[in-house]
Amino acid sequence: MRVHICAVGRLRKGPERDLYDDYLTRFDRTGRALALGPAQLIEVEDKKGGGMAAEAMLLGRAIPDGSLVCTMDERGKLMSSPDFAKQLGTWRDQGRQDVAFVIGGADGIDPGLRGQADASLSFGKMVWPHMLVRVMLAEQLYRAASILSGGPYHRA
Repeated sequence: MRVHICAVGRLRKGPERDLYDDYLTRFDRTGRALALGPAQLIEVEDKKGGGMAAEAMLLGRAIPDGSLVCTMDERGKLMSSPDFAKQLGTWRDQGRQDVAFVIGGADGIDPGLRGQADASLSFGKMVWPHMLVRVMLAEQLYRAASILSGGPYHRA
Protein backbone atom coordinates (compact mmCIF):
# COMPACT_ATOMS: atom_id res chain seq x y z
CA MET A 1 0.00 0.00 0.00
CA ARG A 2 1.54 3.25 -1.11
CA VAL A 3 1.50 6.13 1.38
CA HIS A 4 1.09 9.72 0.24
CA ILE A 5 1.53 12.64 2.59
CA CYS A 6 -0.28 15.56 0.96
CA ALA A 7 0.58 18.75 2.79
CA VAL A 8 0.31 22.50 2.50
CA GLY A 9 3.63 24.35 2.48
CA ARG A 10 7.23 23.43 1.88
CA LEU A 11 9.33 21.70 4.51
CA ARG A 12 12.64 23.53 4.29
CA LYS A 13 16.06 22.22 5.22
CA GLY A 14 16.62 22.03 8.93
CA PRO A 15 16.02 19.73 11.90
CA GLU A 16 12.35 19.05 11.04
CA ARG A 17 13.30 18.01 7.50
CA ASP A 18 16.14 15.83 8.76
CA LEU A 19 13.83 14.01 11.20
CA TYR A 20 11.10 13.65 8.58
CA ASP A 21 13.52 12.19 6.02
CA ASP A 22 15.04 9.82 8.59
CA TYR A 23 11.69 8.42 9.72
CA LEU A 24 10.36 8.01 6.19
CA THR A 25 13.55 6.19 5.16
CA ARG A 26 13.08 3.87 8.14
CA PHE A 27 9.41 3.37 7.25
CA ASP A 28 10.22 2.53 3.64
CA ARG A 29 12.88 0.04 4.73
CA THR A 30 10.75 -1.64 7.42
CA GLY A 31 7.45 -1.44 5.55
CA ARG A 32 8.66 -2.95 2.28
CA ALA A 33 8.43 -6.53 3.56
CA LEU A 34 4.95 -5.76 4.94
CA ALA A 35 3.57 -4.36 1.66
CA LEU A 36 3.57 -0.88 3.22
CA GLY A 37 5.11 1.97 1.29
CA PRO A 38 6.85 3.53 -0.31
CA ALA A 39 5.89 6.86 1.18
CA GLN A 40 6.08 10.11 -0.67
CA LEU A 41 5.52 13.73 0.22
CA ILE A 42 3.37 15.85 -2.07
CA GLU A 43 3.60 19.51 -1.13
CA VAL A 44 1.24 22.20 -2.38
CA GLU A 45 1.42 25.96 -1.95
CA ASP A 46 -1.31 28.54 -2.32
CA LYS A 47 0.77 31.37 -3.73
CA LYS A 48 -2.27 33.56 -4.38
CA GLY A 49 -3.43 33.67 -0.75
CA GLY A 50 -6.83 32.07 -1.33
CA GLY A 51 -7.03 30.59 2.16
CA MET A 52 -8.34 27.20 3.18
CA ALA A 53 -10.63 26.85 0.16
CA ALA A 54 -7.73 27.33 -2.26
CA GLU A 55 -5.56 24.97 -0.22
CA ALA A 56 -8.35 22.37 -0.31
CA MET A 57 -8.49 22.59 -4.09
CA LEU A 58 -4.72 22.10 -4.36
CA LEU A 59 -4.78 19.23 -1.85
CA GLY A 60 -7.67 17.60 -3.70
CA ARG A 61 -5.58 17.58 -6.88
CA ALA A 62 -2.58 16.16 -5.01
CA ILE A 63 -4.48 13.15 -3.65
CA PRO A 64 -4.05 10.19 -6.02
CA ASP A 65 -7.30 8.86 -7.51
CA GLY A 66 -8.79 5.99 -5.54
CA SER A 67 -6.85 6.76 -2.37
CA LEU A 68 -8.26 6.25 1.07
CA VAL A 69 -8.11 9.79 2.49
CA CYS A 70 -7.18 10.37 6.13
CA THR A 71 -7.05 13.96 7.36
CA MET A 72 -4.75 14.98 10.16
CA ASP A 73 -7.04 17.14 12.26
CA GLU A 74 -7.44 18.13 15.90
CA ARG A 75 -11.07 16.90 15.69
CA GLY A 76 -9.96 13.49 14.42
CA LYS A 77 -9.85 10.17 16.22
CA LEU A 78 -7.30 9.70 18.98
CA MET A 79 -5.43 6.41 18.59
CA SER A 80 -2.63 4.65 20.38
CA SER A 81 0.38 3.67 18.28
CA PRO A 82 -0.62 -0.04 18.28
CA ASP A 83 -4.14 0.93 17.19
CA PHE A 84 -2.73 3.06 14.37
CA ALA A 85 -0.53 0.14 13.28
CA LYS A 86 -3.56 -2.14 13.30
CA GLN A 87 -5.53 0.40 11.24
CA LEU A 88 -2.77 0.63 8.63
CA GLY A 89 -2.64 -3.16 8.46
CA THR A 90 -6.43 -3.32 8.07
CA TRP A 91 -6.42 -0.83 5.20
CA ARG A 92 -3.65 -2.81 3.52
CA ASP A 93 -5.44 -6.13 4.08
CA GLN A 94 -8.65 -4.68 2.63
CA GLY A 95 -6.74 -4.21 -0.62
CA ARG A 96 -6.27 -0.46 -0.48
CA GLN A 97 -3.53 0.44 -2.95
CA ASP A 98 -3.06 4.01 -1.74
CA VAL A 99 -3.65 5.95 1.45
CA ALA A 100 -3.31 9.73 1.48
CA PHE A 101 -2.70 11.53 4.76
CA VAL A 102 -3.77 15.14 4.34
CA ILE A 103 -2.17 17.93 6.38
CA GLY A 104 -3.62 21.41 6.05
CA GLY A 105 -1.92 24.74 6.40
CA ALA A 106 -1.70 27.06 9.38
CA ASP A 107 -5.49 27.44 9.50
CA GLY A 108 -6.21 23.71 9.19
CA ILE A 109 -8.21 21.83 6.56
CA ASP A 110 -11.20 23.27 4.75
CA PRO A 111 -14.44 21.78 6.17
CA GLY A 112 -15.52 20.60 2.70
CA LEU A 113 -12.36 18.54 2.23
CA ARG A 114 -12.53 17.32 5.83
CA GLY A 115 -16.08 16.13 5.21
CA GLN A 116 -15.02 14.06 2.19
CA ALA A 117 -12.32 12.15 4.09
CA ASP A 118 -12.64 8.44 4.82
CA ALA A 119 -10.92 8.86 8.19
CA SER A 120 -9.51 11.57 10.41
CA LEU A 121 -6.70 11.24 12.92
CA SER A 122 -5.64 13.53 15.76
CA PHE A 123 -2.35 13.72 17.62
CA GLY A 124 -4.16 15.07 20.67
CA LYS A 125 -6.30 17.95 21.79
CA MET A 126 -3.45 20.41 21.39
CA VAL A 127 -2.94 22.11 18.06
CA TRP A 128 0.43 21.26 16.49
CA PRO A 129 2.30 23.31 13.89
CA HIS A 130 1.55 21.77 10.50
CA MET A 131 5.26 21.29 9.78
CA LEU A 132 5.70 19.29 13.01
CA VAL A 133 2.67 17.15 12.18
CA ARG A 134 4.63 15.84 9.17
CA VAL A 135 7.48 14.73 11.42
CA MET A 136 5.09 13.17 13.93
CA LEU A 137 3.21 11.33 11.17
CA ALA A 138 6.45 10.04 9.63
CA GLU A 139 7.55 8.75 13.03
CA GLN A 140 4.20 7.04 13.64
CA LEU A 141 4.33 5.41 10.20
CA TYR A 142 7.74 3.98 11.05
CA ARG A 143 6.53 2.94 14.51
CA ALA A 144 3.49 1.23 12.94
CA ALA A 145 5.67 -0.71 10.51
CA SER A 146 7.95 -1.69 13.38
CA ILE A 147 4.97 -2.88 15.46
CA LEU A 148 3.54 -4.88 12.55
CA SER A 149 6.93 -6.48 11.88
CA GLY A 150 7.45 -7.39 15.54
CA GLY A 151 10.50 -5.12 15.72
CA PRO A 152 11.93 -3.71 18.95
CA TYR A 153 11.37 0.01 18.26
CA HIS A 154 8.00 0.25 20.04
CA ARG A 155 8.23 -0.49 23.74
CA ALA A 156 4.83 -0.60 25.36
